[in-house]
Amino acid sequence: MRQTKVAQRYAKAIFDLAVETSKLEDVKKDFELIQSVQNKELHLMLMSPVVKSEKKIAIFEAVFSKHIQPLTNSFFKLIFSKGRSVAINEIILAFIEKYRDQKGIKLLELTTAVEVSKEIQDNISSLLKENQLLKGKSIELKTNVDASIIGGLVVQVDDQLFDASIRHDLQVIKKQFIENMYISKI
Repeated sequence: MRQTKVAQRYAKAIFDLAVETSKLEDVKKDFELIQSVQNKELHLMLMSPVVKSEKKIAIFEAVFSKHIQPLTNSFFKLIFSKGRSVAINEIILAFIEKYRDQKGIKLLELTTAVEVSKEIQDNISSLLKENQLLKGKSIELKTNVDASIIGGLVVQVDDQLFDASIRHDLQVIKKQFIENMYISKI
């Protein structure tokens, strides 16, 4: 079940508190650290409605307390004690989005058929900075590899999609053949 409103409220609360205490960068790093942990069992346990909040707090502190700010640690204690642990991932994502908005950073998702070099990524970023949508913004590039696009690239910024893939071109050609766009109808 999605916890969007809850996540937005908690993310706004920690964001405002981090700004107020001048710990925004530190809290962002803490959230990224927590998000980067790829232990499935830990995530399932922390989000489980069956595990008691005291147990979650103890495990969270054992794993993260030496690596994160006291502010972040206290925030997660609050989340666990209020029974909002099912929304942890959404809270982290909402916080990071608020951070990007505050700093003028646009998340740009680049999907290619094969892995691209850092040089090509930089070239694409610099070309896209000229786009009206991205003028005056910093770009955070997230790359994905999807062999099904065959070649070319797909770029997504917010809700806009720029599809310059071979898969897209083939779909357009297929549609043209199906509709017989170039044959006059008798």
